[in-house]
Amino acid sequence: MQLGMVGLGRMGANMVERLRRGGHEVVGFDVSPESGRDVDSLSALAAALQPPRTVWVMVPAGPPTGSTIESLGEVLEAGDLVVDGGNSRYTDDQLHSAALAGKQIGFVDCGVSGGVWGLTEGYGLMAGGDDDAIARLMPIFDTLRPDPESGFVHAGKVGAGHFAKMVHNGIEYGIMQAYAEGWELLEATDLVTDVRATFASWQKGTVVRSWLLDLAVRALEQDEHLAKLRGVAQDSGEGRWTVEAAIDHAVPLPVITAALYARFSSRQDDSPAMKMIAALRAQFGGHAVESTDGKAGGTGSAADSTPT
Repeated sequence: MQLGMVGLGRMGANMVERLRRGGHEVVGFDVSPESGRDVDSLSALAAALQPPRTVWVMVPAGPPTGSTIESLGEVLEAGDLVVDGGNSRYTDDQLHSAALAGKQIGFVDCGVSGGVWGLTEGYGLMAGGDDDAIARLMPIFDTLRPDPESGFVHAGKVGAGHFAKMVHNGIEYGIMQAYAEGWELLEATDLVTDVRATFASWQKGTVVRSWLLDLAVRALEQDEHLAKLRGVAQDSGEGRWTVEAAIDHAVPLPVITAALYARFSSRQDDSPAMKMIAALRAQFGGHAVESTDGKAGGTGSAADSTPT
C-alpha cells in the first residue's frame, strides 16, 4: 500500500526501508533537508499521496508530535488516517484522536519496539484504535513485524497501544537494572575473574537469557569493563509514566520504580541526599565523612558509636 512517513530519524528511516523492501510505496518527510526526504513539507506530502491517505508520524513525543498531528489535520481530508508511532503518552492519544475525529480523519496509536535492529529483526507493534482502522493498516503491520505469527497486538481502543508500550518500557527498565546490578557485583569480587564470559554463559540454557542479555554481552565484548562509558542513564518518559499510572491504579511496582530512581541517581555527580546521609551518620555514630577536598574527618560525637 501507499504510506506517508513523517520523521526519518534512526527509527523512521529504518522503518521506511523495511516497508520499501516489502513492496510498499513510502513518501518520506522530515524537517531536516539532510534526512533523505522525498518532499519538503507536510502539504507536499499530502499532495503526493492518493486519497484515502495514510500518514505515519515518527517524531519525538510531546510538542513535536502534537504540532505535527495538528498540522496534518490542516492538510489531510475526511477519510484519511494518521498513525502515531512515537513514544507518546496514552492520554495525548485520546486528545489527538478527538481533534482529528472532528474532521473525520481516523487515528491509531502504535507503540513500536525494536530500536536500530528493527530493520533486520522486525518490530514489536502494539496498536490502539477501532477495528476498521487497524484492518486498513494490517499490510503495514505485517511488513514491519518480525513474522506473520508474532510481534503484533491490537491492544484495544485508542491509547491502548501506547499504554502497552509504556508498560513494556517500564519492564525493560527493571530487567536492565537487574542485569546492571548483577554485573556490578560480579565486577566487585575477586572470586570471578571473567565477568564477560560469565554473562555469556547465561545466554543459553538459563532462565535469565534474553535479547537484553545478548546486548549486554555484546557491549562487554566491545569494552570488557565498560571503562569508556560514564555511568549516566537518561529516561525518555515511559518509565515515569508507568509509575504514575501505577499510582493512579493503586498497583505496586517496586522494581520498576526503583529502576527509575536509579536512573535519576546516575545523573548526580555528588548526591545531595547522600550528603545528608553522611552528615547524619557522622552526627549519631561518629562515622568519618569525606570533605570536598578529599580528606576524611568526623563531625559527630564519638560517644555514640552505634554502627549503621
